[in-house]
Amino acid sequence: MANASSPIREEIRSIAPYNAGLTLEEVRAKYHIDDIAKLGSNENPLGPSPMVRTLFPDIGELARLYPDPQGRALCARLAANFDVEANQVILGNGSEDLIAVICRSVVRPADTMATLYPSFPLHEDYVTLMGGKVERVTVTADLTIDMNALLAAIARKPRMLMFSNPMNPVGSWLTPSELAKAIAALDPETLIVVDEAYAEYAAGDDYPSAADMLKDSGCNWVVLRTFSKAYGLAGLRIGYGIVSDGGLCDFFNRARTPFNTNAIAQVSAISALDDAGHLKRSIEAASLERQRMAASLAAMGYRMAPSKCNFLFVDTGKNSTQLAVALLERGVIVKPWKQTGFETFIRVSVGSIRENDHFLRALKDAGAQGSSPALFRR
Repeated sequence: MANASSPIREEIRSIAPYNAGLTLEEVRAKYHIDDIAKLGSNENPLGPSPMVRTLFPDIGELARLYPDPQGRALCARLAANFDVEANQVILGNGSEDLIAVICRSVVRPADTMATLYPSFPLHEDYVTLMGGKVERVTVTADLTIDMNALLAAIARKPRMLMFSNPMNPVGSWLTPSELAKAIAALDPETLIVVDEAYAEYAAGDDYPSAADMLKDSGCNWVVLRTFSKAYGLAGLRIGYGIVSDGGLCDFFNRARTPFNTNAIAQVSAISALDDAGHLKRSIEAASLERQRMAASLAAMGYRMAPSKCNFLFVDTGKNSTQLAVALLERGVIVKPWKQTGFETFIRVSVGSIRENDHFLRALKDAGAQGSSPALFRR
C-alpha cells in the first residue's frame, strides 16, 4: 500500500484533528448513562424557533444539537456497502465540498492536476485556487474519452489525477479495461480522485466503479459519491468519499470544517439508502427517458455524446448561451456550456416526461428561429 501521508501537504500534517466534543450517542455507549447534560458545545437549550418546527414537526434534537462531526452512523452504513473500514469514509456538504477538501490537502503551488475535458468546473477551480496547474485531456471528435491522451498525461506523473466517470458534462465513461489501463499506469506519487456522482445511473457490465478496481492497486485514491443525484437529496447537500486508507482519510478530515454535514442530511441519507425501490425506480425512469430524448434529438438533427448519466450533452450548432435564453423565454432551463471549444453545447437534464416534452417542443421552436442544428463532426 502506498504511503498514506505522501500526497498530503506539510501544512495539513501539522494541524491536529479538531476536538469536536462528544455526542450523546458516544456518551451513552461508553458510560451507559441515559440522563446526560450536554454542556460542552454551547447549544441553545430552547432549540429552534417554533416556526422552524412547523416546517419540520419531528425535527426534535436534530436541529438543536450539533451533528455527529464524523457522521458515524452513515459512515458505518456506507463502509458496509463498499466493504471498507468506517475510517475510510468521509462526508461532505455535497461531494464538491470534498473536492475542495482534497485540493486544500494535496495541491501545492505549481503542482499539476490532470483531468478529462470538458470538465466539471470545480475540479479545475479548486486546483487553481491552491496555485496548481490544470492539464486537460480533451475528448475525441466523437465525444468519447481519448485513452492515448489520458495515458500520456498519467505518464507525466501529475500530483493528482481527478476526473468524473461517467464524465460531467459529457456523459461518456471509461470501460473496465480502460479504467484498468489508467490505474496500471499511475505513478505511486499520483493521487487519483474519481468523481462518481452519476455512478448509480451508469451501472452495467460496461461501467466499472473505481471503488472496486482501486482496492488492491497500491495507490492513494479517493472515490467520490453523492446523494444529490439518483437519491434525490440535492437540497440537503450531502456527499461522501471512499478513501484508500484510514490514515489518508484522517488527513482529509483535518482540512474540512468539523460539522460540514448537518444532522438532517445525515439521517435522510440513511433513509434514502434504506429505500432501494425508490432508487431503482429513479434509475429506470431516467434511463428510459434519456433514450427517448436522445432519439428525438437525433431525429431533429442534433448530435450528442453517448451518456450513462441523467443528462445529455448536445451540440446545438449555435451559441449555447443565446439558445439558453431563447429556451428560458419558452419556460425551459438548461445549462449552456461555456468552456473553451464547447460553447455550442448545452447540458440538459433528464426530467419528467412532461418536462422533457416541454424541452423538446421549446427547442424545436427556438431552433426554427435560427440556424439549423449541427450535423457536422468536430
